[in-house]
Amino acid sequence: MIYFLTVLTISAVVTYLLTPLIRIIGLRLGVYTPVRARDIHQTIKPRWGGVAMYVGMIVGLGAAAAIPYLSGIFADLTAVRGVFLAMLLILTVGMMDDAWDIHWAIKLVGQVGAGVLLVLHDIRLEVMPVGWLGVGDQWVQALLTVFLVVLTINAFNFIDGLDGLAAGVAALGGSAFFIYSYLLTLSINEFDASNLVTLLMAVLVGACLGFLPHNFHPSKILMGDTGAMLLGLVMAAAALAVTSDLGQMSDGFRFRNIPAYMPVLLPLAVTLLPLLDLLLAVVRRTARGASPFSPDRGHLHHKLIDGGYSHPQAVLLLYLWSFLFAYGAVSFNFLPWWLVTAAMLLSLGGATLLTLGPWLRRRAGRVNRDHRESESAV
Repeated sequence: MIYFLTVLTISAVVTYLLTPLIRIIGLRLGVYTPVRARDIHQTIKPRWGGVAMYVGMIVGLGAAAAIPYLSGIFADLTAVRGVFLAMLLILTVGMMDDAWDIHWAIKLVGQVGAGVLLVLHDIRLEVMPVGWLGVGDQWVQALLTVFLVVLTINAFNFIDGLDGLAAGVAALGGSAFFIYSYLLTLSINEFDASNLVTLLMAVLVGACLGFLPHNFHPSKILMGDTGAMLLGLVMAAAALAVTSDLGQMSDGFRFRNIPAYMPVLLPLAVTLLPLLDLLLAVVRRTARGASPFSPDRGHLHHKLIDGGYSHPQAVLLLYLWSFLFAYGAVSFNFLPWWLVTAAMLLSLGGATLLTLGPWLRRRAGRVNRDHRESESAV
């Protein structure tokens, strides 16, 4: 564990130190977000924060390669090379979009290309987590892999609308995924915890933690599409790579120590909030005849702001939901299912009441006002 935490710290420090420089470069080159009607921000914010996150993750991966304990990850560089090339492609497309607002179709081509690069480097959906059913046809594997990559990238891209939101949600979900992957690897070989999925989550969480001090409200810089798409790509690559570990698990461990549906439950729980926002956006925009990729002011974070929450309050509330989903899923590994289920129901009920608080208070105010008016009329 200490080696992964070391890599995480390196990624965080590099990202934290590099972000102010990227901010200066973004301002001088004019790479910033203008003030638009649909945005929460009221001042110009430089983009390209994702560049600092990218460098932090790459330096973290490089540091891991120099640690003997993690050498097993780099014994075969195929998967590592695939992740690196896919990240480089997304970095390029994201920087172009942040600088020039390129057409959504060009971004989609880049996202599909990143998925193809993963497939070509043996990171693909080979095993369906539910029941551990093999996906034998390589074309089916490739199509499912690319679809999941594009879906996850856009989910994180859509949720990046408030200061610190995407980075915080990714850090919370990534840390839960990190714990799960680390324990899963130890279950396969108790003497060697080196695993690409665990490493990817370590550098992702580190980059997010290093970026958050500059990005939390009031932010000094935005991660832009560069950072949001990178987070989605790395999360997707990890979720796909973890399926290759399932075949190495004994049946006894699968069903005794980890719930049978955990490999599909955890990635879903980690990305549930971004995926939900993406789904609602597609339905909302399609219903009014617009492109699913057209921007609007109907995201979950917009609803919270419009409902009465302040900017940081809305972000912290969405952090709470992400924490409950991600760590609730991980808790099934350690505690009786009935205890976790009961705790989740209570926690989610409390979070729901907290989320609906402004609307419930306004409704109560209207009821009291109508009651007083009726009494005065009598």
